[in-house]
Amino acid sequence: MNHSNCYHCGQPIPAGVDLEVGIDGQPRAMCCGGCQAVAQAIVANGLADYYRNRDQLPNSPREARPAIIDGLQIYDHPDFQKSFVRFLAATGDADREGAGCREREASLILEGITCSACIWLNEQHLSRLTGVTAVDINYATRRARIRWDEQRIKLSDILAAIAAIGYHAHPYDPAKSEELAGKERRRALWRVFVAGFGMMQVMMYAVPLYLAGDGEMTADIAQLLRWASLLLTAPVVFYSAAPFFRNSWRDLRLRRVGMDVPVALGIGVAFAASVWATLTASGEVYFDSVTMFVFFLLCGRFLEMSARQRAVSVTEALAKLMPAVAGRVAAYPESREVEQVMAADLQPGDIVLVKPGETIPADGRVIEGESSSDEALLTGESAAVRKVPGLAVIGGALNVESPLLVEVMQVGEGTRLSAIVRLMERAATEKPRIVELADRIAGRFIVSLLFIAAAVAVVWWTIDPAQALWITVSVLVVTCPCALSLATPVALTVASGAMARAGLLVTRSHAVETLARASHFVFDKTGTLTSGRMRLLEVLPLNELQPAQSLALAAALEQASEHPIGVALRAASDGVLLPIVDALSNEPGRGISARQAGRQLRLGQPDYVLALHGQPLPSSAQALLASGDTVVALGDESGWMALFRVGDEPRPEAAAMVAALQAQGRQVILLSGDAAPAVERVARALAIDEVVAAASPQAKHDFVRLLQEGGAVVAMVGDGVNDAPVLAQAQVSVAMGGGAQLARTQADLILLSENLDHLRRGVLVARRSLAVIRQNLLWSFAYNVVALPLAMGGYITPWMAGIGMSGSSLMVVLNSMRLQQVGGR
Repeated sequence: MNHSNCYHCGQPIPAGVDLEVGIDGQPRAMCCGGCQAVAQAIVANGLADYYRNRDQLPNSPREARPAIIDGLQIYDHPDFQKSFVRFLAATGDADREGAGCREREASLILEGITCSACIWLNEQHLSRLTGVTAVDINYATRRARIRWDEQRIKLSDILAAIAAIGYHAHPYDPAKSEELAGKERRRALWRVFVAGFGMMQVMMYAVPLYLAGDGEMTADIAQLLRWASLLLTAPVVFYSAAPFFRNSWRDLRLRRVGMDVPVALGIGVAFAASVWATLTASGEVYFDSVTMFVFFLLCGRFLEMSARQRAVSVTEALAKLMPAVAGRVAAYPESREVEQVMAADLQPGDIVLVKPGETIPADGRVIEGESSSDEALLTGESAAVRKVPGLAVIGGALNVESPLLVEVMQVGEGTRLSAIVRLMERAATEKPRIVELADRIAGRFIVSLLFIAAAVAVVWWTIDPAQALWITVSVLVVTCPCALSLATPVALTVASGAMARAGLLVTRSHAVETLARASHFVFDKTGTLTSGRMRLLEVLPLNELQPAQSLALAAALEQASEHPIGVALRAASDGVLLPIVDALSNEPGRGISARQAGRQLRLGQPDYVLALHGQPLPSSAQALLASGDTVVALGDESGWMALFRVGDEPRPEAAAMVAALQAQGRQVILLSGDAAPAVERVARALAIDEVVAAASPQAKHDFVRLLQEGGAVVAMVGDGVNDAPVLAQAQVSVAMGGGAQLARTQADLILLSENLDHLRRGVLVARRSLAVIRQNLLWSFAYNVVALPLAMGGYITPWMAGIGMSGSSLMVVLNSMRLQQVGGR
């Protein structure tokens, strides 16, 4: 960069402009007041390291500062914030707006990010603002999640601080994120195109030099071909290969050795030696090898980038599910007139019309109409789910068959879809331990590689100086551990996406690896292995009435009840003509009384019915009472009429899931707080040998801890608030998607569909992912073990090294992509 260019943005300085900022003790020229203000803000905040660490120039502030910067106060308006700001409760665990909600979280997208130094600058700058409590910026997606205390700082102040250092933040928009990914692909394609074009042309000039015999080509013609090759290679090196040099320079300034250091060193040395040979008209040139291995390297990295973007596309697909507009019924039920409104403007209690083929705009419940909804992306259920009045619908699901009138229950960040996206993003930003280990190994390998390359150069210089250069270059390039660094993160990313499509949402980075290694699967009963919904299991008549007649009387008494037991009794008698009862009276916690055909009836706890007639239960009823399930009695003044056993049945897919885990050698344990008879009944139905019943939350926690002390890797699957402590204790935890909010926030994975078959498939994906990681690592090490001696021996040319390195990386990516097919099995 010379003095005629701006030190901040690199743009030419217009004539007559004389602006400077002192950076690192030196006056630095600026092209405009915008760049001067940005540079002063960076220096004033003690962030001048940005200029030393950056590897790409930012946009000019003249372009990066939009006109809206003058009206940032609009971002503080509650209505404007509805679509992208989440209100955090005092505990930070729940989403709600109201008293005590001081902390807020915004999902933003940053424009102007060009390198990792930009991420560092923004995170450091924002974290120093008073009132900002957390800043997390994802380099791959340019997405930022910022938390702040509303009473100490406003969102407009945060956005102004971002603009002050030359960047632009606005509410996250999936379309904008896709646009940035498209720009990245286009830039990569242009680099590939330039490298490919240069390679073809240089090879045209190199072939005559290779084929010409002694005396068949004059020296001036040979020199002309060398100069032509130099001119064609220069754009390949200075444009196509520029990212390798920028990244290497950044790594070296930070006193670390990254993946691009040996690549840049190899390209730079080969090109410099070839330029010197051309200028002096002596020695060998390697322009063809330089262009060829730059082209193959870029092709490999472009394919890696495309695969990576496809692997993380699940989050982007979910984020784009919610429609922009909705049809709100203005005056339901008096009028059915529909008005088109922005989906972000919907409020709980609004009534919306969802036509066939339209997407449901918010979480709610059906109040009119019958249809089916496609929830495949949200729950992993491929089959459409039947929807009738009273049933819940999920925002983002597709209405398939008929129009539905839906009452809005949750909007914006409070919807299930938003919660899923947030959890997936949280998992994506964390780095698993196994990835950190691979990165450390790769870093040490690169350092060793540089020493080996130096030794090879010295040895070959003594043996044959003419071959020393290209052999050293081949050693540097062929053994670069890109495949080693990609082996684990790509596999885990693809596995997380496959598990999400299978209905199992990964919310913590370590979950995939730990789930695959789990030796003990511990299940809660109610709501986990069972559906959590009461069902009538048995009717025991105690007089001359038939079971169906007793059930009809019980359902008649419960016809107005919303209690789970009443709902179960009514469901069991569905389609039966109920007798007429009157004088209904409910005694909370005990039962219901009524009159029917001149007699007094009672339905409820056995002692409540006993008080009506005073007769002891017959011995035949004792076994039913000892079952551990809920027993409801029916009687009149003359005595007992019937007993009803109501309980929770195992989920239909639970037995197959338990059998699959046991077939893999996993120990399956049923751990429940329910009474022993009910727990043992479920265990027998599912062929579970180890059972712990009547366990308190603390007892569950202690049980899992004892397993872990014995060397077990425990996967806990539960549902409900009382499962939160044991979910947190287990090495990996799975919460049912319909469970309590606290249990879900403690869990590492969430079974969105509550279908246990999806858990079985998720475990299969996790196991396959570990197998793929092992295969990737084995391939990476085997490749280096074979390629390094060949390169040291001079059997691999630089262009062959480029193919080998790109091919090894591509092999790892393609092998990992196979995991996308596992989740659907």
